Amino acid sequence: MSVNELFTKYTRVWIPDTEEVWKAAEIVKDYKEGDPILHLKLEDESPLEYRIGPKDNKLPFLRNPDILVGENDLTALSYLHEPAVLHNLRVRFLESNHIYTYCGIVLVAINPYEQLAIYGEEVINAYSGQNMGDMDPHIFAVAEEAYKQMARDERNQSIIVSGESGAGKTVSAKYAMRFFATVGGSANDTNVEEKVLASSPIMEAIGNAKTTRNDNSSRFGKYIQIGFDRRYHIIGANMRTYLLEKSRVVFQAEDERNYHIFYQLCASSVLPEFKDLALTSAEDFIYTSLGENIFIGGVNDADDFEKTRHAFTMLGVKESHQFSIYKIIGSILHLGNVEIEPERDGESCHVSHDDPHLHHFCRLLGVELEQMEHWLCHRKLVTSAETYVKNMSCTQAANARNALAKHIYAQLFQWIVEHVNKALHTSSKQHSFIGVLDIYGFETFELNSFEQFCINYANEKLQQQFNSHVFKLEQDEYMKEQIPWTLIDFYDNQPCIDLIEAKLGILDLLDEECKVPKGTDQNWAQKLYDHHSSSQHFQKPRMSNTSFIIIHFADKVEYQCDGFLEKNRDTVYEEQINILKASTFQLVADLFQEGKDVPTHTTTSKGSRINVRAARPVLKAPNREHRKTVGHQFRSSLQLLMETLNATTPHYVRCIKPNDEKEAFSFDSSRAVQQLRACGVLETIRISAAGYPSRWTYPDFFNRYRVLMKKKDVANSDKKVVCKKLLENMIKDPDKFQFGRTKIFFRAGQVAYLEKLRADKFRAACIKIQKTVRGWLQRVRYRKIRRMALSLQRYGRGYLARRYAEQLRLTRAALVCQKQYRMMRDRRAFLHIRQAVVTIQAFTKGMFTRRIYQEFLLHHKATIIQKTARGWMQRRKFQRARNAAVVIQCAYRCLQARRRLKQLKIEARSAQHLKKLNTGMENKIVQLQRKMDDQNKEHRNQTEQLSVANSTLGTEVTRLQKEMDKMRSRQGDGNQLTSLQEELERLRAELQEAHAHRKRIEEEYSSEKESLEERVEELERENSLLKDEKDQMNERILRQSRSTEDQESDVSQKEASFRAELDEERLRYQNLVKEYSRLEQRYDNLQEEVSLAKFQPGHRRNPSNQSSLESDSNYTSISTSEIGDTEDSIQLVEEMGLEKAAMDISLFMKLQKRVRELEQERRRLQASLDKMEELVKRKGAEPKGSSSEQDYSADVAYDSLKRQELESENKKLKNDLNELRKAMADHASQGSSSNELQDGYNLLLNQLKAATEELDVRKEEVLILRTQIVSSAKQKEAEDVVREGSEVPGWTNSNKHLEKDKPVQGNHSLSEAKKLLEAQLQSQARKHADELEALRTQNEMLKDDIERRQEALNQMLALSPEAQVEYSIQQEITRLTNENLDLKEVVEKLDKNERKLKKQLKIYMKKVQELEVSQTAQQANKVRPELTRQVTVQRKEKDFEGMLEYSKEDELLLVKNMVTDMKPQAVSATVPCLPAYILFMCIRHADYINDDQKVHSLLTSTINAIKKVLKKHNNDFDMTSFWLANTSRLLHCLKQYSGDEAFMTQNTAKQNEHCLKNFDLAEYRQVLSDLSIQIYQQLIKVAEAMLQPMIVSAMLESESIPSLAGVKPMGYRNRSSSMDLETGGPAGYTLEALIRQLAQFYTTMGAHGLDPEIAQQVVRQLFYNIHAVTLNNLLLRKDVCSWSTGMQLRYNISQMEEWLRGKNLQQSGAVSTMEPIIQAAQLLQVKKKTSQDAEAICSLCTSLTASQIVKILNLYTPLNEFEERVTVSFIRTIQGRLQERSDSGQLLADTKHTFPVLFPYTPSALSLETLHIPACLNLTFLSRV
Repeated sequence: MSVNELFTKYTRVWIPDTEEVWKAAEIVKDYKEGDPILHLKLEDESPLEYRIGPKDNKLPFLRNPDILVGENDLTALSYLHEPAVLHNLRVRFLESNHIYTYCGIVLVAINPYEQLAIYGEEVINAYSGQNMGDMDPHIFAVAEEAYKQMARDERNQSIIVSGESGAGKTVSAKYAMRFFATVGGSANDTNVEEKVLASSPIMEAIGNAKTTRNDNSSRFGKYIQIGFDRRYHIIGANMRTYLLEKSRVVFQAEDERNYHIFYQLCASSVLPEFKDLALTSAEDFIYTSLGENIFIGGVNDADDFEKTRHAFTMLGVKESHQFSIYKIIGSILHLGNVEIEPERDGESCHVSHDDPHLHHFCRLLGVELEQMEHWLCHRKLVTSAETYVKNMSCTQAANARNALAKHIYAQLFQWIVEHVNKALHTSSKQHSFIGVLDIYGFETFELNSFEQFCINYANEKLQQQFNSHVFKLEQDEYMKEQIPWTLIDFYDNQPCIDLIEAKLGILDLLDEECKVPKGTDQNWAQKLYDHHSSSQHFQKPRMSNTSFIIIHFADKVEYQCDGFLEKNRDTVYEEQINILKASTFQLVADLFQEGKDVPTHTTTSKGSRINVRAARPVLKAPNREHRKTVGHQFRSSLQLLMETLNATTPHYVRCIKPNDEKEAFSFDSSRAVQQLRACGVLETIRISAAGYPSRWTYPDFFNRYRVLMKKKDVANSDKKVVCKKLLENMIKDPDKFQFGRTKIFFRAGQVAYLEKLRADKFRAACIKIQKTVRGWLQRVRYRKIRRMALSLQRYGRGYLARRYAEQLRLTRAALVCQKQYRMMRDRRAFLHIRQAVVTIQAFTKGMFTRRIYQEFLLHHKATIIQKTARGWMQRRKFQRARNAAVVIQCAYRCLQARRRLKQLKIEARSAQHLKKLNTGMENKIVQLQRKMDDQNKEHRNQTEQLSVANSTLGTEVTRLQKEMDKMRSRQGDGNQLTSLQEELERLRAELQEAHAHRKRIEEEYSSEKESLEERVEELERENSLLKDEKDQMNERILRQSRSTEDQESDVSQKEASFRAELDEERLRYQNLVKEYSRLEQRYDNLQEEVSLAKFQPGHRRNPSNQSSLESDSNYTSISTSEIGDTEDSIQLVEEMGLEKAAMDISLFMKLQKRVRELEQERRRLQASLDKMEELVKRKGAEPKGSSSEQDYSADVAYDSLKRQELESENKKLKNDLNELRKAMADHASQGSSSNELQDGYNLLLNQLKAATEELDVRKEEVLILRTQIVSSAKQKEAEDVVREGSEVPGWTNSNKHLEKDKPVQGNHSLSEAKKLLEAQLQSQARKHADELEALRTQNEMLKDDIERRQEALNQMLALSPEAQVEYSIQQEITRLTNENLDLKEVVEKLDKNERKLKKQLKIYMKKVQELEVSQTAQQANKVRPELTRQVTVQRKEKDFEGMLEYSKEDELLLVKNMVTDMKPQAVSATVPCLPAYILFMCIRHADYINDDQKVHSLLTSTINAIKKVLKKHNNDFDMTSFWLANTSRLLHCLKQYSGDEAFMTQNTAKQNEHCLKNFDLAEYRQVLSDLSIQIYQQLIKVAEAMLQPMIVSAMLESESIPSLAGVKPMGYRNRSSSMDLETGGPAGYTLEALIRQLAQFYTTMGAHGLDPEIAQQVVRQLFYNIHAVTLNNLLLRKDVCSWSTGMQLRYNISQMEEWLRGKNLQQSGAVSTMEPIIQAAQLLQVKKKTSQDAEAICSLCTSLTASQIVKILNLYTPLNEFEERVTVSFIRTIQGRLQERSDSGQLLADTKHTFPVLFPYTPSALSLETLHIPACLNLTFLSRV
């Protein structure tokens, strides 16, 4: 491929940049070979002319296609060079927040400076057992690869973690060890893995410190070997340390700290046990305050010290030794504060005798004060002749003091390391090990000294080993694929290593100079210049004679020679050491003893011939000639390390520090490139690029590039031939690719070239599609325009025609308008004239009519006057007669009223009158109001009559005056005039009397009206007071009813909470059963392990949580007397083992007691509910009393209100009871896991029935109360009617005295009624007060109970999760054990009494039978003495009663045939669960003959035999399902025929006759229930193990929809060495295979007769496991997070849902468990651009946590160029919207989660007498009874 083809227009390249190291650009003009300038365009659209030169500037690096950006393996990139690697790491780190990336065999880890939730136990479980290339890069993947290769190849492994300070080496090594501790576990109860993890806090405390680059920097190197046995369980560990930075003890740079342990001890100095150390704040000590900052943000030194002390305790370090360690550390701080004062001569010095720090130093170390004071300022010089004591200057003494402090700390450090190794050492034989090397990376500073020289020397050795290993792997890959290979030229740093360690190398010259008495750093530097100036890797600086330069593999480093000799000698004066040797404290003396035995643990293994021992050499006297220098020691330990690494398979982790500011997710390109060069990552890239870095399998290559093939080639079935033909046509240079056995190998850049051809092909196809589509669109557009033109023409012609027609219509309309106007004008003139004529006629006619009317009116008035006068005369006559009658009536009524008054006064003295008066008060008020209204009406009528009479009288007077005038005018007679005048006067007098009478009547009426109004007002006031009291009483009743309702709601809520706690207890109980079964299995395994004499090869991995849970279960043992008194029980205990049997029985009884307690709690709640119902009933009872004198209206209103309240309360209670019944019925339909819960449920149902009956009784009482109220109301109405009938009409109008006295009597009666009502209210209030007091008491009891539980819960929540589990279990076990011991004594007494009674009963029965037989024989002899020959009497065959008899000797044979040797195929054609029915029929017979030992022995033998069978077939789903069905059926039979009414509701009459008669097997039902739970858990475990290898392949990898999934280039990790190299790994599973396996499981369970409810729970659990594994792999694999995978996943889930519908399992809840993975598939397919899309995603993914949604969006990868990546801004938008969610934040689903199983009671309809036993079972020894 020529340059002209590569550097074309639109090609993207990388150009150097001073700030960002590399900058992206795009070619804007084709480049031709030889052009001096390359025309580019930067990302900001600015142009750039890049000059090309043969020497200076070569052609820039090409960028990879976008589809390859963000790959999790750098070797998958088409162009392998520095800018591509840097850009890929940046994109993954910043945009996707992925800190791990593969680079061939290297895992690159970038420190995020933020705590990530990717190291939990669920993540460990997800990576455990997976191939390295199948999951996203992770430290757990590297650890799993090492563990797997150790098990498969039986070869030791090493994980080498390197990087500069602050890059995260220690954390990575810690997580790797955590993985091994979790996955490997320990082989016994020593919990070695916990000790390995506990060593980390100790080593961090004494070996880590804060630096400017890292707050927790490891200042030493360490290599930890984790040992494994033949079963690959952790058995021990060993640690080696390298090059501790001792100088940090006495000196720290600015903003740095000393080792953590000093600050931790100072922070805890206030504790009473540390008062003796005399420590204060770290600021008060010189050795801890040189850095001027003693604190670390976010770190509590006191808390860390507690963790350190706990770690010491866990590793077995005694408290005395711990305190000795703390005293030595404290003494170092005091030594640093010892003041050395110079003398006047300047050549000597002294220490004050009163120096308190010197006193503390000597006291803490147990040395003599005077000697230490003297030798701190003097030194001894020994010559051949004599010994001199020489004074030291102040500077020399300070240096000697600092050297002593460093030496003390170094010796203490080595002592702690040795004791940690002792604690981690084991006596068991080590089979293999995995080493974790945490060592410093390449370092270069402005001033580099001896420490940097040793560090870089170690990195040179490691880099050499790394290069050779990478080269070997490349060579092995080529040879395996059978392709020719040539020697790859790679950098060999052996010359640099020789420069350092060869003969007369730098280290040899340094040791030689150290031996010279007057040796100096300058002399040593001159020797270096003389010997190595010709070396290619050694240079002398131009401007310095005291430094030298070494050209390392990573960079040039200039070392300053000052201090090299002193640091290499590590001189400590012998006199000071001798003082310490004479210490009174043994530990201090042991630290400095010469030639002390250093324990060396030599471990050999099959895969290694290297002796693993402690790296610390034997310490000798400091000043002796043969003492080894630091450089020599370091070289020896490094050589030992390299031998160990070369004997193992290495795995590399390179830690990168992204920035120097420690900012979270901030990437500094220049710092990253510097570290990539230093740690060898780019060297790996270079070696890989020198060969064939890109590798494709033939199917993947065919699927990816078949678009470049011809149609006939695609149809060819041999994909290998098609790929070869394509490559030969596309790539002309045969050296650019090679065809391997299974893969195609490409040179660097060839995949990018093929991607370019593929993109060009797609681009051409797109252009062709666009051309066709655009032509079609134009044709469609032309047709549309033509149709529009025709439409316009048609509408135009129509418009013209319509306009012409409109003109014609307007002309015709004008003519019509003219005609109409002329007609209207003539008609208007005519109408005007006609109207004038009519008006004249009207006025004339009116004038004549009015004249006639006036004449008629005069005659009519005269007639009216006559009529009025005659009427007045008749009315006057009638009024006189009526007044006389009224007077007579009034006299008579007064007489009657006086009599009635006497009677009323007599009656008023009685209470009955007051009652009647009060009862009718309101009616009387109404009557008075009506009567007042009638009188008002009558008054108005009388007023009108008076006005009419006045008018008539006036007219009559006028008429008479006229007549008188006429008479005067006619006759003139004086007598008549006089008579007329008299008559007129008389009439006037009568008129005045009438007026006076009228005034008198009005006054009487007004006075009567006022009195009535006053009385009405009084009655209204009284009525309002009564109403107020009534309202107050109703309000109090309502408040009390509300408080009662609140109490009831609280009780219901508490009942619901207790029901939830019951479910939690059930789950906890099942977990304990599971733990017990696991411990039982563990016990058997240990027994087998003890009995094994030889090793059986095989890779067996124990559960991840095994070791961590083994030490949490502590059960007390019991004696054999607690198991039983029979010989069978004793024999069973001997067979099982005393400890195991004790654990079994004690655990069972404790758990059973816990269930009983929960049942008692539920009964207590039910009792409280019944008590509340009684209170409500008592409150609802009517107050009775025939003698009560109360107002009828108040009683009726109160009774009505009471009735309504009772009805509402009864309705509410009935609804509550119905809901409770429904909930318990649902609970019963789901089943119960124990017999105690089933009994409790039946008891609660009986209580509910009783409550229902009581509710019905209360309902009848309410109906009776309503009838009484109605009858009383009717009686009141009848009495009112009688009272109104008895009253005399008109009395109220005639007797004023009675009316005045009546309000007084009414008021008196009202006061009496008020007193009665008050008494009633007081009695009612007392009742309510009693009820409230009872409710308050009950509420206080409930509150106390809740507070007690809350305190226990808070105390438990304050602990860690492991401690919570242990605490809760210990608390429950302790409490249950104490209570169980009391109950056990009672049970034992009852059992003894029962046995005695049974024995006596047996004796009596035998005596009775013998007596009956003897009497029958005597009677037969007496009746028939004449018979002399025998007669054979035919015995009538009895009916089969469904029992099977067997002898005691045949019990083992029965168990053997029915359990041990039973095969599911043998009874497949018979009744399901036949063994369970047969065993129960045998139990029935033992119960029938009342043989308790036989029942106990048979059940115990059966249960133990089932356990043995399941243990033997622990991986057989068929056998496990078979015995789960039979065990549950046997449990149901024991319930169905127990005789308990709760279990007999569905039995037939015959089945009820078959119930057990003599024994209550409730405890055995509980044991069988626990056994069923264990079998169910084993069934789930077996099914999940069978489905595990199928899930990922079937759900995510198989192409259910053909040709949908895309293929991307794969890197080195897809060639993972964890895969089978011969077969290429296991074959992929399809979705059909997974569904077939599920169908097989379901069919097997159905064939064995397993209850459908249990089968549904199994399916639900398996679907959850499928969902969890699929979701976890989706979240940890970048290659499957694509649109096509989402489509495949949705299709697969729909197929599984279809299978559920086909099996009628929709109600099992399996689909709901798949909801998160369904939403994840939808998330992969939805749009991910706009804010609307973000809102839709948040509303869609409700079952996914926020971290899961963000993780999927970060992992989303387009498979071709036409898809777009999810932008960072969109992900930030999603995160902002999801902040409101309060989810757990869990990333991975818990694959170990199990739903609590419920075993619903399902009685059998099969009659035992109809059961047929096939002959193939060999049960001829059984007899039908």
